[in-house]
Amino acid sequence: MNRPSRLRATSGAAPAEPSRSLVIAPQWIGDAVMTEPLLRRLAGRGERLTVGAVPWVAPVYRAMPQVEAVIEFPFQHGGLQWRARRELAREIEGRFDTAYVLPNSLKSALLPFLASIPRRVGYLGEARVGLLTHRLRNPAGKPPMVAFYSALSGDTEGLAQDRPRLVLPAGALEAALAAQQLAAGAFYVFAPGAEYGPAKRWPAIHYAELAKSLDHPVLLLGSAKEAALAEEIAQEAGGGRCRVLAGRTSLMEAFALIAAARAMVSNDSGLMHVAAALGTRQVALFGSSSPLHTPPLNEAARVVWLREDPGYQPPLDCAPCFERECPLGHTRCLVDITPERVRTLL
Repeated sequence: MNRPSRLRATSGAAPAEPSRSLVIAPQWIGDAVMTEPLLRRLAGRGERLTVGAVPWVAPVYRAMPQVEAVIEFPFQHGGLQWRARRELAREIEGRFDTAYVLPNSLKSALLPFLASIPRRVGYLGEARVGLLTHRLRNPAGKPPMVAFYSALSGDTEGLAQDRPRLVLPAGALEAALAAQQLAAGAFYVFAPGAEYGPAKRWPAIHYAELAKSLDHPVLLLGSAKEAALAEEIAQEAGGGRCRVLAGRTSLMEAFALIAAARAMVSNDSGLMHVAAALGTRQVALFGSSSPLHTPPLNEAARVVWLREDPGYQPPLDCAPCFERECPLGHTRCLVDITPERVRTLL
């Protein structure tokens, strides 16, 4: 990857040993998981970490032992929501020495600025030069995201070795299994959704055909938005092979079921990164996106990406397009991954 430049102070001096740090989290589950190595680096040098996150991402940080506290933001998608940010800024003013702003948006940098946090670290983006005191240049292209976040620590050594790790709260796994009347290792998990768009989703019929071929039941996990997709897969698979849990578990319960699964199959999605960080055996299916940019960093992971398959003809020169919907209308990159191929990797 093209290395980001070293942190550059634009005003004031960095504290010799920063102790109280606020981390402004991304708004996507997968991105939140990929920030874990950064937080481990910060905690490892003595920083006491509080994470500010939207409610649907906050549970990810409760599975990171290095995080001392989580503030759930009252902000919604869209708009600056100036009044809410001002009110929260007044509440936290004086509590932090450093803020790490992980998203590249202007509004994500507003809270640390309004709270007068002395040292504010982040990448350049969206005309927020004046809101940050220590800035990194954005690297060219699409570098590996874990390294992208970890570089905000100011230490660029060993970025390629960073691997996200999540730790379930005590009793979470046992409680989730008891609630579903399941035993660890006696089921598969499918995560058939992808919030970004259909160009990242393996066809529902393929998930159904794969479920039919397995010798253990399948749990279908995801958000409430993906419940209809999960129902479609379950109906097509038939025979009670699939249990639809999309939108019917908390995020932490979903984490626990993934940790206890025999294996998981998913698209490039937030739950894919959760499985990787929990060390669950998994098959990750890539189409319009790239495993060079957001790979499942898990020794037990198997990645299928036709773009890199020399035996796939004609070559898939259109991938990765990073589009929400296939610009060519065929989504060959996912349609042509057969259920039989995936089954051999489980």
